[in-house]
Amino acid sequence: MNIYDFNAKTSSGEEISLSKYKGKVLIIANTASKCGFTPQYKDLEDLYKKFGNENLEILAFPCNQFLGQEPGSNEDIQNFCSINYGVTFPVFAKIDVNGENADPIFKFLRKNSSGILGDNIKWNFTKFIIDSDGNIVDRYAPTTSPKKLEKTIENLINSIRR
Repeated sequence: MNIYDFNAKTSSGEEISLSKYKGKVLIIANTASKCGFTPQYKDLEDLYKKFGNENLEILAFPCNQFLGQEPGSNEDIQNFCSINYGVTFPVFAKIDVNGENADPIFKFLRKNSSGILGDNIKWNFTKFIIDSDGNIVDRYAPTTSPKKLEKTIENLINSIRR
C-alpha cells in the first residue's frame, strides 16, 4: 500500500485519486490559517515555484484540531491562501488528522512514519515527503522550515530524471 491508494476531497467537494500525482515527489502537510507556522505557506509556494509542478506537487490539508487555528470554511481557506500567500498548489477540503475521524491519508502517514513522540500529528504544518513511487521518505516537525526540505526534494527529483 502507498499514498496512491487514497482519495482526497478538493475544497469544492470533488473526490480525486492521489494516483493522479504518480511519478511526482510530494510534500503533504496539514495546515492552518491562524497558526504561528502559517507563514510556511510562503516557503511551500517558493518550493513549488522553484521545482514546478512537473516533478513536485504540494498537497495541503487544512485542519482545525489544534487550538481551532483553522476555523474558516473551505472557501475562506482558499481565499486566505491565495490573497495572503499567493498559493497555487492544491489546498484540499478541511479534515481531521488525529482521532477516530482522521482522514485515511493521515492515518496511513501517521502509521508508517512515527514522529519523535509517537504517531499522532502534534501540530499544524507537520510535513511528509513522498517519493515518485508513492512511498514515505520522511516526516518533518512543524518547526522545520520547508526550505530545509529543498535538498531532499532536489535529490528525489534528480532520481526521477535518471
